[in-house]
Amino acid sequence: MKKATAIIFRSVILVLAGITIGLVISGDHIGEHIDFDQSKVSKVLDLVRHNYVDSVNVDSIEGSTVNNLLQNLDPHSVYLPAQQATSINERLEGGFTGIGVEYILLRDTLVITQANYDGPAYKAGIRPGDKVIGVDHQNFAGTHLTVAKVGKAFRGAKDSQLLMAIIPAGSKITKFYNVKRDHVDLSSLDAAYMLNPTTGYIKISKFASTTDADFRKSLGKLKTNGLKKLVLDIRGNGGGYLNTATALADEFLTKKQLIVYTKGVHEPRTDYFATDSGNFQQGKLALLIDEYSASASEILAGALQDLDRAVIVGRRSFGKGLVQEQFPFGDGSAINLTVARYYTPSGRSIQKSYSQGAESYRNELAQRMQKGELFSEESNLKDSAFNKPTNFHTAQGRKVFSGGGIMPDIFVPEDTVQNTYVARVLSSKQLFSAYVIDHMQPVLGKYNADDFCNHYTVTDADFGNFILYSSHTVKDMDAKEIFVAKENIKTLLKAYAARFKWGDEAYFKTVNANDPALKKAIEAVN
Repeated sequence: MKKATAIIFRSVILVLAGITIGLVISGDHIGEHIDFDQSKVSKVLDLVRHNYVDSVNVDSIEGSTVNNLLQNLDPHSVYLPAQQATSINERLEGGFTGIGVEYILLRDTLVITQANYDGPAYKAGIRPGDKVIGVDHQNFAGTHLTVAKVGKAFRGAKDSQLLMAIIPAGSKITKFYNVKRDHVDLSSLDAAYMLNPTTGYIKISKFASTTDADFRKSLGKLKTNGLKKLVLDIRGNGGGYLNTATALADEFLTKKQLIVYTKGVHEPRTDYFATDSGNFQQGKLALLIDEYSASASEILAGALQDLDRAVIVGRRSFGKGLVQEQFPFGDGSAINLTVARYYTPSGRSIQKSYSQGAESYRNELAQRMQKGELFSEESNLKDSAFNKPTNFHTAQGRKVFSGGGIMPDIFVPEDTVQNTYVARVLSSKQLFSAYVIDHMQPVLGKYNADDFCNHYTVTDADFGNFILYSSHTVKDMDAKEIFVAKENIKTLLKAYAARFKWGDEAYFKTVNANDPALKKAIEAVN
């Protein structure tokens, strides 16, 4: 029963992230504005607006109607409400206008968990652990806070002022900060550090407009520290811009190598070739992927595999080989419409079937779990997409497969101990961060980042205190599951503490310390 619940939980998470998973926008451009004012749909909605017996939200109906039409085409052609379209575009464009903080809502009080180093809030003196109790001379804490309410308060026009009343971490005295809203950069790189004297690690969370520049900058720093080999981690990376994926592939390939090509009924074939400008054309390379690596991630993985440039390590990728173009409406909403398919250098499409409809398509990862594919290489290869002859081969003649994602060269099963249902629930409820705020800030003040990552240990007593703390929120934790997840929960508690104090890189250094897939990747390049 618990295993089934875990599968359902992961399926729900996938559906909620469905727009992000497998998003490839063609190039770096947005299509022309479109107007459906004269369509039958608009005429029907106008009749409803002015003649229907009850009051209805016509905008919501319109969006649902358009989305249902698109979903009958393919699972990745979707309607985006204005707020969602803005959020996605901000992520992919690498920034937004605001104050540059992350937070949690703890006991109806906003507590800062991250302040972007170059952002307005950080420059004003705001730090993790600070509690925001007032905004612009109005009470803020204890006012039934929601994410929407916070966004409305913190966002605003560039150079506009925000007066924040804050109780700093470890203090009881209220201080006031004038914060000038400005552009806040969002890096697509989560971490970049040396794993050993010659091997570097870079984690990329999305393929945004700034990703290649971020990569070049981080790679340059690692090279000065002795980097000769690289592990590139795109696990969980649901995609982004096609041009960004090709630009990143270009970093590893040599001039005139074909990276990918796209084509559709209304889109002629377009080939994307490597130039001679790559910054890592020779060193050994391993690429980490998993079932949540989609779209632009698969373009990169497919090119590096087909051209025998990298060892692909992990589990079969998502299986999304469609290219979207975004067409905005005047009200800020938009549609992402599939305009082409993409093909790897060997000519394979890795798009999995969606012939059974969008719901079945979204449940496909849960079905992989039920079949045991994530835990067994043999089960992996028995999938219908891979148990038949293939006409596709890499540059050196190795067999590769189409029709369902990128199959890794080195399979690493999912670690059921490190990826437990109870740990995911605790994380989704933000209880790791909450516990760090309530109980671990004095401990963090005694360490620097390296000492904490290398030497701090979460004790059994700490673990027990955390479970007791969490039990007030999560009432139905199973004792056996908690026992199985104990070491993973300890690792996550330490990792969230590290992130709170020192940022994403400290988090990944902590969770990567005993990562079996990363260990395989390191072996592959050494």
